[in-house]
Amino acid sequence: MHLLSLLTPLLFLVLPATAQFQFFEHMFGGGGGPQQPPQNAASDSSWYQAQYENAVEEKVELGDGSMICASKGGWRQGEAGRKIELARKGLL
Repeated sequence: MHLLSLLTPLLFLVLPATAQFQFFEHMFGGGGGPQQPPQNAASDSSWYQAQYENAVEEKVELGDGSMICASKGGWRQGEAGRKIELARKGLL
């Protein structure tokens, strides 16, 4: 009787652990489920060029690690470049 009273708490500790490991085996290592196809596709530079041309702002990193975002559109040709040069000089 004394042996049974010692083994009962041990049994209550072991059974939930085995049930938990069976759950994880089923979820992660069960070997079932559909495989996802690879998502890597060939790079298309024309798509990137079109995205750049259609953007309304240009992001530039300055030499000291600062970053600015200047509007590509404006009232005059080259205005975004002028803003970037002023920001590099610390005047803007």
